[in-house]
Amino acid sequence: MPRTKRKPAEAPAPVVAVATPPKAKKAAEAKPEKMSALDAAAKVLADTGEPMNAKQMIEAMTTQGLWKSPGGKTPHATLYSAILREISTKAAEARFQKTSKGHFAAKA
Repeated sequence: MPRTKRKPAEAPAPVVAVATPPKAKKAAEAKPEKMSALDAAAKVLADTGEPMNAKQMIEAMTTQGLWKSPGGKTPHATLYSAILREISTKAAEARFQKTSKGHFAAKA
């Protein structure tokens, strides 16, 4: 096969940056921050002053509008393990105390 001569490569067109105006920020809406399940449980226990189990805490948190389950099947089990984890990791600084099997109260 005969060799063909290639044309010299053309220089690419220069890139021109076009300045775009900055996006206007939306006015900050007065949305209250979502409360975590642990924070809501601590508030419920502090308000009631009585020991509760995880299912009772979930029901109270939902009826008071403090927290809503994101759609999980067992939010009470998740809350229960989160409370136990806080008690074991924070020890004296934990917001909860275990009063009996499956029941927790706000730490005084």
